[in-house]
Amino acid sequence: MAKNKKHKANGSNEQELYSALTAILVKHPTRAFNHKQVSKLLLQNYPELASQYLFLDDKEKNRQLILKALDQLTSSGDVEEVDTGRYRIVPVEEFVVGEIQMTSTGAGYVMNENHEQDILISQYNTASALDGDTVRVLLFARKSGRRQEGEVVEVIKRSRSLFAGTLKVQHKYSYVIPDSTRVNLHIQVPFGKMKEARPGDKVVVNITQWPDDVNEAEGEIVEILGRPGDNNAEMHAILVEYGFPTHFPKSVENQAELIPYEIPEKEIAKRRDLRTTTTFTIDPVDAKDFDDALSINKINDDVYEVGVHIADVSYYLKPETEMDEEAFSRATSVYLVDRVVPMLPEKLSNHVCSLRPNEDKLCYSVVFKIDESGYVHDTWYGRTVIHSDRRFTYEEAQEVIEGADAELSDEILLLDRIAKKLRAERFKKGAISFEREEVKFKLDENGIPLGVYTKENKDSNKLIEEFMLLANRSVAEFIGKKHAGKTRSDMPQKPPVFVYRIHDSPVPDKLKTFSGFAGRFGYKVSVSGDKDIARSLNKLLKDVRGKAEQNVLEQLAIRTMAKAVYTTENIGHYGLAFEYYTHFTSPIRRYPDVLVHRLLDHYMHGGKSVSQKEYEQMCQHSTNMEIKASEAERASIKYKQVEYLQSKKGEVFDGIISGVTEWGFYVELAGNKCEGMVRMRDLVNDYYNFDEKSYAIVGHRTGTTYRLGDEVKVVLKQTNLEKRQIDFILYTTGSIESVSSRDKHDSWKGRKKSDKKSSGGKSKRKKR
Repeated sequence: MAKNKKHKANGSNEQELYSALTAILVKHPTRAFNHKQVSKLLLQNYPELASQYLFLDDKEKNRQLILKALDQLTSSGDVEEVDTGRYRIVPVEEFVVGEIQMTSTGAGYVMNENHEQDILISQYNTASALDGDTVRVLLFARKSGRRQEGEVVEVIKRSRSLFAGTLKVQHKYSYVIPDSTRVNLHIQVPFGKMKEARPGDKVVVNITQWPDDVNEAEGEIVEILGRPGDNNAEMHAILVEYGFPTHFPKSVENQAELIPYEIPEKEIAKRRDLRTTTTFTIDPVDAKDFDDALSINKINDDVYEVGVHIADVSYYLKPETEMDEEAFSRATSVYLVDRVVPMLPEKLSNHVCSLRPNEDKLCYSVVFKIDESGYVHDTWYGRTVIHSDRRFTYEEAQEVIEGADAELSDEILLLDRIAKKLRAERFKKGAISFEREEVKFKLDENGIPLGVYTKENKDSNKLIEEFMLLANRSVAEFIGKKHAGKTRSDMPQKPPVFVYRIHDSPVPDKLKTFSGFAGRFGYKVSVSGDKDIARSLNKLLKDVRGKAEQNVLEQLAIRTMAKAVYTTENIGHYGLAFEYYTHFTSPIRRYPDVLVHRLLDHYMHGGKSVSQKEYEQMCQHSTNMEIKASEAERASIKYKQVEYLQSKKGEVFDGIISGVTEWGFYVELAGNKCEGMVRMRDLVNDYYNFDEKSYAIVGHRTGTTYRLGDEVKVVLKQTNLEKRQIDFILYTTGSIESVSSRDKHDSWKGRKKSDKKSSGGKSKRKKR
């Protein structure tokens, strides 16, 4: 690159830079950027201008120049500093378009992409909007110190028309009550559109007439799921609630069936043949879709050829086919407690594409020449054909790592040593070690939970993780960095459009709040300098392991972080400390990985850059569906936790306060991680106030305080499987008796209702 010309303090050159920065921010009217991100975007979008004005070889001068320009734009009123060091173009309208998230109270929040608080919509100003709808919001004048509020003036796009719920029938009136507490409406169903459903059935209803100011919603039943409490019915209801289909269209299944199991010899001839190289998979014991395999081949005493082989889904899944459209619509496989709902039909996900042992399979591979220290000498990318020699479970591979003698034990031990070097290098560069325990259930043949336990990642999991991270990073660098090349004038060439997995740095205000909270437990968290922040977070996450406050602090640390998303605009991955990162390694279960395979092949064969707008829209859709899949998984876990505790009413548990709200506090039980609420109305010895800044509930008279992270003893008061709710009361001398007497009272009320029903609905009541 040619040496940078010094930026002139005044004149047209300065104005040219200001105009470019303004144009960048205008392209992203709802996002806020720090100076590093602005510099990177300037380099990507205006490389010639960046080469003239930025001090690319002097980070401090470059920082001062960009900050000076942003301060000038802020002074002129074109840009605003929404958080410390984060800048956004000043909105020119009093309207905002975004997705609304409803609460069980009927209020909603419109999600904002910048780091300010989301816009509050009171229950009286939501119009006919439902959870997940895209809406236009009129912003109200903001009062000092108050949250920004607004009113829904238009529903631009409905998020879905299918809802799972329970059918109710009263006289000549039938309706469906949606399962989701965030959908506050009853959907009328004419008797002619009930599809033989019985009162009380779990059903799927399609809205045919949306609610407005005059009419309620109206719909028709399109599927009968079963009776409430039936495991399949409940799991299918969760899928529908979060917008995932319960089965594939018949036409898609038929298209999948036409795909042959045999690989054509012509196709094998086009690929690098690695069938004789030692290759194996390591996956969960119940896995059926094997996305990835590892191979190893010794080159000399110091260097090995390690291949990361990924199922070549893009060979079978062709663009603009019905099967591809269905895969894109789903965007991800969904992992519920007792099942996987695949992105692809079973023939592809579990058979044709799955890298099963003792079968030839087509792959897209990254082959590294790497030494035992983890240093990569060379990398090759391309399509291959492989033959897996052995399928390991994580448990089997872990036994080898811990000393057991088994087939391919030397290869596993070597890869484990390299993986640990790669991992250590990541942390040295500032990666953050989030290793949350996974909640698992022991289920009987009917899906009823018999026990709850947690599962942690061991070295065998980390071995696979490190090589997948290495492949993902290498592919992203190959396209975003190396593939960009230089122009004839020695100027940086803008890289082609690509799909990245990005993760922004922590929000400063949230980090400060978290640091203060962690300090209450004796942990110190740095609030400045990326490496210092990462180092202090890693120390906290290590020190907290196995302690009562572990899960609370881990959850709060995660909330401090920005969310990882898919996008065509690379800003790096803060949590992994990677400048370039993508998702390449799981195309059977993630659609963005399919896009990455297609783009990689396209650019390797000299293809021109694709439409950024088109791919950015696909990235946003994939991110949204990933979030919904995660919510569906949590909903299935919550359902099973409630189901597990149903028979334990009145039992005493140890727990920790895991969340504090204005209506009570959440308690996570020790051991099984089940979470329920102690409601404010059940704190009977005082009147309590919610202290948002201190994450606490404080007694008005006694000063008794319940803080986030406090250890408590609770009694299970009640469970509500339909609403997936668990209620506790604090353990006291009389609390168990209180629950028991409440049972008797409920039983007495039940008898009174029964007596009333048997007497024709009339109750004999004396006049007062």
